[in-house]
Amino acid sequence: MSLSLSHSSKTNFRMMKQFNDSFIRVRESDGELTVGERIDRERICRHTPQCLITFDVVHFSKERYRLIHVEVEIKDINDNSPEFPNKESVVEISENAAVGSRIPLDPAADADVGSNYIQSYQISVNSHFTIDVLLRADGVKYAELVLMKELDRETQSSYTVELVATDGGNPYRSGSTKITIKVTDFNDNSPVFDQNSFSVSLPEDAPVGAVILDLNAVDADEGLNGEVAYGFGKQVSHEIRELFQVDNKSGRLTLRSPVDFEDKSTYELDVQATDLGPNPTPSVCKIIIHVTDVNDNAPEISITPMTSISTGIAYISESAEKDSLVALISTLDRDSGVNSQVHCTLYGHDHFKLRQAYEDSYMIVTAAALDRERISEYNLTVMAEDFGSPALRKITQYTIRLTDENDNAPHFTKAVYEVSVVENNAPGAYITTVQASDADLDNNGKITYRLVDSVIMGSPVNTFVSLNSVSGSIYALRSFNYEVMKLLDIHIKASDGGSPQLQSTAVIRLKIVDQNDNQPSIIEPPLYKGSAEIFLPKDAPAGYVVTQIKATDADEGINAQLSYKITDGGHLGFSVNKDTGKVHVSRQLTYDLTDNVKVTVAVSDNGSPALSSTAIIHFSFIEGTVPSMPSLAQNGNEELFEWDMSIAIIIVLAGSCSLLLLAIILITTICSRRKKETRDDDKEDIPNVENVESGHVDSLITNHNGKVFDAHPFPENPPLASSNTTETGCEDGRPAAGIFESNSRVMEGKLKVSHYFSEIFKVPLKLTLSSFEP
Repeated sequence: MSLSLSHSSKTNFRMMKQFNDSFIRVRESDGELTVGERIDRERICRHTPQCLITFDVVHFSKERYRLIHVEVEIKDINDNSPEFPNKESVVEISENAAVGSRIPLDPAADADVGSNYIQSYQISVNSHFTIDVLLRADGVKYAELVLMKELDRETQSSYTVELVATDGGNPYRSGSTKITIKVTDFNDNSPVFDQNSFSVSLPEDAPVGAVILDLNAVDADEGLNGEVAYGFGKQVSHEIRELFQVDNKSGRLTLRSPVDFEDKSTYELDVQATDLGPNPTPSVCKIIIHVTDVNDNAPEISITPMTSISTGIAYISESAEKDSLVALISTLDRDSGVNSQVHCTLYGHDHFKLRQAYEDSYMIVTAAALDRERISEYNLTVMAEDFGSPALRKITQYTIRLTDENDNAPHFTKAVYEVSVVENNAPGAYITTVQASDADLDNNGKITYRLVDSVIMGSPVNTFVSLNSVSGSIYALRSFNYEVMKLLDIHIKASDGGSPQLQSTAVIRLKIVDQNDNQPSIIEPPLYKGSAEIFLPKDAPAGYVVTQIKATDADEGINAQLSYKITDGGHLGFSVNKDTGKVHVSRQLTYDLTDNVKVTVAVSDNGSPALSSTAIIHFSFIEGTVPSMPSLAQNGNEELFEWDMSIAIIIVLAGSCSLLLLAIILITTICSRRKKETRDDDKEDIPNVENVESGHVDSLITNHNGKVFDAHPFPENPPLASSNTTETGCEDGRPAAGIFESNSRVMEGKLKVSHYFSEIFKVPLKLTLSSFEP
């Protein structure tokens, strides 16, 4: 038999455990029902007319389920023959018994039911006896021996007959017993019961020894013939003799052993009363005992989970939808009527509820969304209570555990983590460990880390750092340089091991901490081999700003805070401002133009340890006056008179161009004059060219009335200008006079431009004219 409702490959069947689940099995793939073990109807249902095996099957299809209630009726087959308790038996009958007198016989037993049960009794052919088939209150068929003809003991004292019981099966089965009938001598009177039959009720909870019935029989004879003794008839079964007993003298019927309504509800028995005289003729009283039900059985509970690994625990996914089936509850109460009606209640948590499936079946279903990370286990209480009075109940504890689903992505406590590392670290140095948490279990909560691909300064991020995929530890792969890279953003991705995989990312903001690894670099004045030459008027007063030392430091913060000081030559009349680097004249100078003063200035940062650089400043002195508004330190504050730099540069350039134009005119004039003298074929000795030219220049300079510059010989190393003698040919190919080139040296800074501009009209000019051959 198959329960399959469709041919979908996704369908599934599952048999829910019942009280007799071993007899029938269901194949989960297609719902086919098969016999699990040999079924013996007589063992399962005994004499119950209808024998049913009931169970429930859950049918899954995709995300839906359906509960199917199955009842399998066990059909009886004629596999049992009628059987008498004894193969032979003896009965007695008085010779004076009237025609129609009856003697009950032991019934045959047949475990089959319905048509397979005993249908008839037959007695072998004889001259005096027949049988009458009767039905007891408990459904048992039995036969009574009936006298058809008067007896004469002197003629025949005994009779032997065979009693055969036959069932209605196909083919039928039968059983037989041999009965010997003894004819006893005449006894005038037999005991007589008050009633020939009784029907009594007996509660199933009646205690042992409880009085069921007081029987009374009277015999009209006297003496021993009038004394009555009571006892069970010979046909009373052993089962009845175990449950009940009758007092031999008083005739009181009492309970010998407890009875159970659920086992058997009706008993029929015969009690005989016999006098003590010779050849007694017993009298029979038929007693029917009805056992009444008492609510003495508490309900039984069987809980079958949809998914279970261990007994007493049901498992369900935390992603289960509302009204998902968790377990099936089956109840059984062996009482009858109202006492067998059971009501179930579920206690423990409102995330689950009961839903009645059938009369005695309930389903535990989800009542709300579940979350294992909040509540992973539920301890529920199932109470089954009947409607008897007083009500009996059964309480069972049941545990429901949620199985994990990958519904939580790895979680970082921060979106951005700020971490610092000091520059100049060793490659392979440990930086930090990043950790994410995942509330899921097992593989769903197992986190692995990896670097998100990115490019930093043209290189992949994995060339800068490495990441341990299991621990999340980050290590430097190179030595960082704060001056090259101050900040590095590393994107970390955390992934769990669930399916589908969930991920999250975080940023590790790696700040490179500056280290004092760069010494100051002096940029002004320009240094050549660690020294610089500075010109200043030899009459510069105290407070005069000679120059300013400027330096830079590639570091930052405190490592780049610079201070200046004179380490050598501080007694020579110069001082430096430790913060600005400006070099002042500290006292009235008394140096000559030929003197050269050397001062060593050190620039130090404020790092730990401090780094420094030094510069040797050579001071050369020139003629000139102090500017009209010299830079003096007044009241401790330096107030410098400074010209606009652009104006100073324009004026200096204009003056230089004028000097250059003047030099060109002089050279052109000299060349023209020399050509003219050659054309006149003057044979006289050539005069001293230098004197002539000097005179000409002097006259030219004199024509300017001293307003442009004063001409006098240069020193060997002129401070502001340099003259180079260059030989050039004139048009006639003769050696030309040396061309005068005047290059004005522009000092650094506004101070030097201002100073030299003030002195521009007093710069000594040296013109050297080379003599040449005619």
